[in-house]
Amino acid sequence: MPKSRLTKIVAGVLIAASIVAGGVAVWGLSAVSAPGPLLSSTTVVVVRGAGLNVIAHQLAAKRVIEHPALFAVTAWLRGTQHKLRAGEYVFEERVSIERALDILLQGKTVVRRVTVAEGLTSKQVLALLAKAEGLKGEVETEPAEGALLPNTYHFSLGDTRQAILDRMTQAMAATVAELWEARSPNLPIQTIEEAVILASIVEKETAVPSERGRVAAVFVNRLRKGMRMESDPTVIYGLTNGSGPLGRRLSRKDLKRDSPYNTYRIKRLPPGPIANPGRDSLAAVMNPIESDEFYFVADGTGGHAFAKTLKEHNRNVARWRKFRREQKRKQRRSGG
Repeated sequence: MPKSRLTKIVAGVLIAASIVAGGVAVWGLSAVSAPGPLLSSTTVVVVRGAGLNVIAHQLAAKRVIEHPALFAVTAWLRGTQHKLRAGEYVFEERVSIERALDILLQGKTVVRRVTVAEGLTSKQVLALLAKAEGLKGEVETEPAEGALLPNTYHFSLGDTRQAILDRMTQAMAATVAELWEARSPNLPIQTIEEAVILASIVEKETAVPSERGRVAAVFVNRLRKGMRMESDPTVIYGLTNGSGPLGRRLSRKDLKRDSPYNTYRIKRLPPGPIANPGRDSLAAVMNPIESDEFYFVADGTGGHAFAKTLKEHNRNVARWRKFRREQKRKQRRSGG
């Protein structure tokens, strides 16, 4: 074959190869930024230690991407093949390879949350955490009653239950220390522990946020006068040991029962908190409002009627009992 002809053939092959390579490159650039095959958002968990190829095929199996090899090559060309982070990720529909790679590089994992309501006992908090999806591990140290600050806590998949409890404990300690430092003078409580006990009682006595200040003031006034607290929730705690609701109304026998938590019989605070109080109840106790009220009773609306004198309180109690009788009659009429 003449040399000139061979040269032309080789040149033609090289030109063709260049055209193919260029076409592949153009296709690759286009495919990397093109919408992917995912029809609806999905969650993918990338385990710690997973390599680039494993992640690429995992994404392809979940239909996040269509071409795992192109995903891997793109990560390699960027120099990010070893920078993809483990965790739980949400990929939106039609996410591109480029966007999927960015999500893994940025480590924007799913943020989970668990909400601990004010007034839950520590046993109830433990039960809540036991059911929380995404947390793992057993509780190493059971928290004391009143040691956890109610709040919403965020976590990532695989965080431990003990770690969440530690955060709750630290948050409570910091909150109590801050409020105690700025407490009102001449309180009838001498220690932080007593403040938490009283706040837990306030927390359990009312579910109406605007009443916390008045309820706290009533108990502060009673303590100053050396009067019994006479708080139903303390009696209930003595009966249930914080396991949950009593499930029935308190009886006269319950109120006469000897218990360190029966504030109808003891002229002091119970020996420990009866729940985990929130910041507002803690603040209400440590900086009580000015009030000359000594009594309160349910009023049938979810709140309470407050009174300065026993005579006024007895009238409120009579109204409350009348309301309950009427409710029972209505229930009987409706077959409830």
